[in-house]
Amino acid sequence: MKKFRKVLDGLTTSSPASASGSPSCGSAAGTPTAAPTPRELDVHETLLSEHFHICKTVRHGFPYQPTALAFDPVQKILAIGSRSGGVRILGRPGVDCHCQHESGAAVLQLQFLINEGALVTACADDTLHLWNLRQRRPAILHSLKFNRERITFCHLPFQSKWLYVGTERGNTHIVNVESFILSGYVIMWNKAIELSTKTHPGPVVHLSDSPKDEGKLLVGFESGTIVMWDLRSKRADFRIYYDEAIHSVSWHHEGRQFMCSHSDGSLTMWNLRNTAKPFQITFPHGKSQRDGRKESCKPILKVEYKTCRNSESFVIFSGGLSYDKAGRRPTLTIMHGKAITVLEMDHPIVDFTVLCETTYLNEVQEPYAVVVLLEKDFIVVDLTQSTFPIFENPYPMDIHESPVTCTAYFADCPPDIIPVLYSIGAKHKKTGYSHKEWPVSGGTWTVGSQTYPEIIITGHADGSIKFWDATAITLQMLYKLKTSKVFEKPKVEGVRGAELVEEDPYAVQMVSWCPQSRVFCVVGISAHLILYRFSKHDANTTITSLEVRLQCEMEDVISPSDTDNTLCGSDAGGHSPQPQPPSPRSNTPDSARDSVPCLRVKDRVIRMPPGYQADLVVQLLWVDGEPPQQITSLDLNSAYGLLALGNCNGLAVVDYLQKTVILCMSTVELYGSADPFQRLTRSPRKTRQSTSGLTELSDNQVSLDLERSKSPTSVPYPSSLHSDPRAAAEPMSNLRASHYSPVFYLLDNVKGPGRKLSLPTDLKTDLDHVNGHCTSPTSQACVPGGRSRVPGGPEGPRLSRRGPGRPPFRKAQSAACMEVSLPVSSLTEGYASRRAMLQQLHGVTMYSHDEHHTTSYSWPERESRENSFSRSRSSSVSSIDRDTKEAVTTLQFAESYGRKLDALPTPCLWVGTSLGLVLLVPMSIPVDEQERMEEPITVVPTSTVLMLKGSVLRFGFLDCAGGQIMSPYEVWRDLNAPEDLDRPRRRRLVNYSPGSSQEVVGDGHLAVVCSERQAKVFLMPSQACLYVHNITESSFVLRADIVAVSNSVCLACFCANGHVMILSLPSLRPLLDVHYLPLTDMRIARTFCFTNGGQALYLSSPTEIQRITYSQEMCDNLQEMLGELFTPTETPEAQNRGFLKGFFGGNAQTFDREELFGEAAAGKASRSLAQHIPGQSSVEGMRAAAGGAVGELARARIALDERGQRLGELEERTALMMTSAETFSKHAHELMLKCKDKKWYQF
Repeated sequence: MKKFRKVLDGLTTSSPASASGSPSCGSAAGTPTAAPTPRELDVHETLLSEHFHICKTVRHGFPYQPTALAFDPVQKILAIGSRSGGVRILGRPGVDCHCQHESGAAVLQLQFLINEGALVTACADDTLHLWNLRQRRPAILHSLKFNRERITFCHLPFQSKWLYVGTERGNTHIVNVESFILSGYVIMWNKAIELSTKTHPGPVVHLSDSPKDEGKLLVGFESGTIVMWDLRSKRADFRIYYDEAIHSVSWHHEGRQFMCSHSDGSLTMWNLRNTAKPFQITFPHGKSQRDGRKESCKPILKVEYKTCRNSESFVIFSGGLSYDKAGRRPTLTIMHGKAITVLEMDHPIVDFTVLCETTYLNEVQEPYAVVVLLEKDFIVVDLTQSTFPIFENPYPMDIHESPVTCTAYFADCPPDIIPVLYSIGAKHKKTGYSHKEWPVSGGTWTVGSQTYPEIIITGHADGSIKFWDATAITLQMLYKLKTSKVFEKPKVEGVRGAELVEEDPYAVQMVSWCPQSRVFCVVGISAHLILYRFSKHDANTTITSLEVRLQCEMEDVISPSDTDNTLCGSDAGGHSPQPQPPSPRSNTPDSARDSVPCLRVKDRVIRMPPGYQADLVVQLLWVDGEPPQQITSLDLNSAYGLLALGNCNGLAVVDYLQKTVILCMSTVELYGSADPFQRLTRSPRKTRQSTSGLTELSDNQVSLDLERSKSPTSVPYPSSLHSDPRAAAEPMSNLRASHYSPVFYLLDNVKGPGRKLSLPTDLKTDLDHVNGHCTSPTSQACVPGGRSRVPGGPEGPRLSRRGPGRPPFRKAQSAACMEVSLPVSSLTEGYASRRAMLQQLHGVTMYSHDEHHTTSYSWPERESRENSFSRSRSSSVSSIDRDTKEAVTTLQFAESYGRKLDALPTPCLWVGTSLGLVLLVPMSIPVDEQERMEEPITVVPTSTVLMLKGSVLRFGFLDCAGGQIMSPYEVWRDLNAPEDLDRPRRRRLVNYSPGSSQEVVGDGHLAVVCSERQAKVFLMPSQACLYVHNITESSFVLRADIVAVSNSVCLACFCANGHVMILSLPSLRPLLDVHYLPLTDMRIARTFCFTNGGQALYLSSPTEIQRITYSQEMCDNLQEMLGELFTPTETPEAQNRGFLKGFFGGNAQTFDREELFGEAAAGKASRSLAQHIPGQSSVEGMRAAAGGAVGELARARIALDERGQRLGELEERTALMMTSAETFSKHAHELMLKCKDKKWYQF
């Protein structure tokens, strides 16, 4: 019966462990103690499923791969379309909305219904969509899908409800934007051109109505044909045939001439009186050659012709540069009279639009700014100043200035930290911007009632760190920190030297920040760590550098005679063991490099400006020609003055107050006698061979096949396994890990002879460039011991390309650029793809406990059943190879109990590994401040070992009442501030209670441990497992955080299959499980993070940050927090052009489009031509869904205001008409009296 109960306990997803079962989760050594049941804890959990709901809140950053641009001149809002089907709508700061087409088709063109609160989008799937912008979250009202023709251009005249749609076949269709029904009126291409024309004019590239007569439509075809179509008479007024292809057309406001841009880099001016030839042809950037002809130029893709009342006209265009100037950057040219200004851009120009004072085409335009949309930037140029300065962009469009490599999200920060960072960062802002207000000022936004300080930190490939103010769903730049300034720049000597210099040696991998003490720690890709202290004063100081030799030297097998098996070297300190170590950038070959770091820290006095100032640099060293492994875990504690770092070789703890290394050990040494594995050293005859690798493994392969299968992503494989028959009994896990090859982990799953493992082709390419692994042809391949290949070996020529000091990466792979596109099914079907993705996530070759099938464990029977480990039949594989790399995956300092018999909590370091094991390292830290700076810290690793399935991801600590225990910290003090003799600066610690000063014996606490597969809650100090929850069986957890929501605490998890899960604490009861975000690339996995308040974020594209919430309360308040896109505004009236201009035909002629395009006159369009797709609901339904009763009242008030405004306008117009009539009557009477008595011959 007891065994049956144990089986049930193992099968349940979340069940309290009985007292008799506690040893299974306790220490491997020592007598287990009885644990209280969960009922004895009496924890009242307040969180329910109703408290959670997941939804997107706001998206920050530059729209990725933009394609189109539009501006509403009355509402003053801007829309940007993207290749992925997204639309960003921007107004004043705080008004930022993201919409997404479900089809994901690229947005070709955007058209605002000016001052109507609506937007038309034309997509690459030949569908038109009408968006309602009169609500905080826009929605599609109507869609129209073209079946037989492809959309190429759209035009919507001002104050018109008829949309002109040009197609690839050269036809022009007309759509009613209110009903989204196609009109029967069609301008067919064969009627637009002359019957004698034998060639097709090509797709429609331009449509516009004449400023002089709205009944005339100008149609431009790609081939160079231009047709002025009379909509009333349904015939062409004139046709223009030009030799060069047309890209765009722009009218003069009087409607008598227009300008065209062409593919040969020319601009042509046409007059309606004589359309036989252009009256002006210019090549703005083309020089005259000797034969008198103009040199060939690039196409002018777009031109805008705008007139001014008090100055010369503006001609603004993109492109048109001559071909002989190769390598020139994209340009925007502004021609103002005879002055020509060329603005060089950093990125290609996608589109631009000119902002004018009037919305009417038949009035003097008076341009004041030009909005330029680039591939990776967005700028606005001020046209009112002769120097054409740009406006300071209020949006966070420069997140991707350098590719984002990591993110961190901090909610409910100390209230003083944001003003301090802003004041420091404001001193380094760029100058030279236009002094005018930002022209995109539409919409309204107010700070919500529920706001608290939030900060987002982004790390970048160039080593820079950016702090962002994320309060109230906005994002503003606070402060920028450049970590590269700590190091010497590598010397480049000639072309060869330039090839050897790494592109991104300072790329940021992870950050750790204590907002209370303002201590900041950065981990870089070159196995370096920088600790920063914040100061409001500048300082002149030197940077302390520590070098740590953290490398496992398991055996030296370059030659068969080497049979020594040594343990992990633990040399650490500020000095290298060698008397004269070579320089990090010297010409020493890689095979001879030893005890040198990858980068060189500046060794002189450096002036540091106010802000974050580097205090300490820790670098891992090369060992025997092998570069250091990347750091995989990091934690710091300001109260203890310690920081800990780990990688796949072991753990190091640094005292940053005394600037010393106090612990440097491999994970095997940390276990001591409590090691749960029977680790065996390799037999002396199993020496390493300098062989090339392969991507397919089979017992039937021969040496020739091995040579043929070599590739940059190959896995080292000892040839002795094929030649020695005794090797058949050895497990595949005995293969030494290639430390930098993400492919190696796939070998774990090869269970027996005859099993053939092949890496998918699409995965090989992606894994080649992920996270800087040494798998590319230009980087150093590693043999199965982590040592460099023999220079004379088959890979010798490739090795010579790595320069001295070259760290174990080729180029820092940013989270923003990780377009791996792994299918979700491949992530969950087998271990191979799962481990390959974890390689990219953690950056090292790691072994996971739940997947090591060739291992036996000296562990209680219940634990082995619970974790479902399979045993090997062969006794020769009943152990883990001693050189297995067990990575340290997570670290956390906390006040805890290092041993079961401890009565008081002490400072401890919790260590989690990739094998699912948890180690506790207690420390003895002096209490007195002076002693703390002088006395050494004692670190004594204990035999406490806890165990979970999968790599350990997160630790959290609760008191026995279920409240979260915050880590102790030091209150910030400015170390560079002037000394005050009356009030000396002393360390003030919070939540730090050393055992010597504690009067009451602690009653223990709860430790929450989450791994890739499982979550457990332990009672400390008894180490009894109270709750277990198997989070997932088919997938694995990528990110887990203990967060505060609704005045309580929960465990938030994000899985690789796209599920977001919320578990209650401490009972681990599931509260939310939603399939939200399928993991399609590693960018999401590397940047997803949760924070307090029910919020989370991830990098949705290489240039955009998506913030989401999983709190029902925040979802309910989201409408209040978002900005309003539409503001009721009076449409400006057209200018009165005067009696004479109207008499002589100067006024624009108007006509009733309904009369021409309506169903009564034009009939119905063919049903097969286009299909109408209604939106989610009608206009009324969408407005009703926008906000309930409050929204209805607000809309009623707005409607009343609009009605009142219209009545007021009507009254004013009536009064004006009466005044005008009285004036006319008076003048007529005076004229009658004057001429009354005159004879006819007197006139």
